[in-house]
Amino acid sequence: MTLVKDVVCGMMVDPETAPAKAVYKGQKYYFCAEGCKVAFERDPEKYLAGGGTGTHSGGHHHGH
Repeated sequence: MTLVKDVVCGMMVDPETAPAKAVYKGQKYYFCAEGCKVAFERDPEKYLAGGGTGTHSGGHHHGH
């Protein structure tokens, strides 16, 4: 199993079972929760440039 990093929160996720997925500029991204996907879709360049906090905002894990 190869894990990939959720670019929003930094959590490692399995692409096969990731709860949320998105495609941006032809690249697939995998997320630990729908909330991370929503945050990414609002401002993808922020997260791809490393501008993400690396944690879930407010200490919450987007509904987990």
